[in-house]
Amino acid sequence: MKITHRSFFSGLFFFLAIVPVFPQTAGQKFLVFVGTYTDKTDSKGIYAYEFDAATGKLAPKGLAAEASNPSWLVLHPNGKWAYAANESGKQSFISAFSVDAKSAKLTVLNKLPAAGEDPCHLSFDKTGKYLFAANYTSGNVVVLPILPDGKLGEPTSVVKDTGSLGPNKARQEAPHAHWIEADRSNRRVYVADLGLDRVLINAFDPATGKLVPAASSSVALAPGTGPRHAAFSASGDFLYVLGEMLSTITIFVPEAQHGFQKAQVIPMLPPDFKDRNEAAEIAIHPSGKWLFASNRGHDSIAVFTIDPTAGTLRLTAKALTGGKEPRHFAIDPTGKFLLAENQNSNSIVVFRIDPATGALSQVSTSKGVPSPVCLSFYIAP
Repeated sequence: MKITHRSFFSGLFFFLAIVPVFPQTAGQKFLVFVGTYTDKTDSKGIYAYEFDAATGKLAPKGLAAEASNPSWLVLHPNGKWAYAANESGKQSFISAFSVDAKSAKLTVLNKLPAAGEDPCHLSFDKTGKYLFAANYTSGNVVVLPILPDGKLGEPTSVVKDTGSLGPNKARQEAPHAHWIEADRSNRRVYVADLGLDRVLINAFDPATGKLVPAASSSVALAPGTGPRHAAFSASGDFLYVLGEMLSTITIFVPEAQHGFQKAQVIPMLPPDFKDRNEAAEIAIHPSGKWLFASNRGHDSIAVFTIDPTAGTLRLTAKALTGGKEPRHFAIDPTGKFLLAENQNSNSIVVFRIDPATGALSQVSTSKGVPSPVCLSFYIAP
C-alpha cells in the first residue's frame, strides 16, 4: 500500500467536501433523470421523473432524451448541463446535454468518442471544468474539458491503468477501470480498477487537464476482490471500497508511516447465501451514521452502522429490493429516502430511511422503467 500519509489526507478532504449536506426539504418535489440500457430492450434512453419528498413516490414525466446505453449520468453543479456515458463497446462515446428543468428535457450539445471501450463512471474535477471518465473494457481513464457552452472538448489526457492482474482469469484478464474521482486539492485522481485489485492514484494538473500515472501510489485489496466503487466517511477519516466479485467492503484507516492501513473486511451477504452475487453500489448517508451497499443476486440493499471512532462497520439490516439486479441506488436530496433501480425487473423501488437506525422500509415501486441503471437528482443551483 504505497500512498503517502499527506496524499491520503488531501484526498480525504475532497471526498468530505462532496458528501452532500442535504437540506431538510420535506414536501419538496425534485426532478430525477434515469439512465437505462437500450440494447435488447425497448428503452429509448434517458427518462425523467418527479419525486415527491412528502410521499416518497415517483411520477413519470416521459423521455428526457434519446440516447444509446446511457449507463451513467451526472448533472453539472451549475444545473445547466448533464453528461452521459454511452456504453457501446468500441463505438462508445460521451454525450453532453443542456438541461431544461421546466420541461424535464435534455438537449444534445455534442458527443465525443470515449477514447476507450464501455465507459461506466463519470465525475467532475473540483472546478467543474473537466469531466473524468472510466472505461471498463479498455481499462483506461479519460479527461475531457468542459467548454464555456457546456460542450465537451477533445481529451486532454488518456491514461491506461497498469499493474499486476488479479487471480480471477475470467474477470481480471486485463485492467478494468470502474470508478474515478478527484481529491479536494484537485491534484490527484483516484481510480478503482476491478482487474488490478487496486485503487490507483494519478497526479492531475487542473491548469492543463493532464493526468500523470503514479504507479507507486495505490491501495491494494485482497486478491480477487474486484474493487468497483469507493466512498469516504462523512468525517473524512475512513475509506470504504466495495468489492464486486467477493461481495465485501474493505475499510482503510489513515496510518502515519504507510498512508493506509486495512482495518476491516466485512461481507455484504448473509452467511447462508451461496448463490451468485455481484456487489454494485456503495454510498454513505450524509449523517455519516450508515453505509448502504447493493447486491445483485441476493437483490438487496445491505445497511451497515458506522462506528464513528474506529470507522468499522456492523451489518445491522438488509432490505430486499423486490426485483432483480439493483445495479445502482441514490439517496434523495432530503436524506430521508433511498431509491434503488432493479435493472432486470424494469422498476425503481423507493425506501424510507429510518432516522434512528438507518433501516429501510419500502414506500413505493415504479414499474415499467426499461432497464434502469443510473439515477440522478436535479437540484436547482
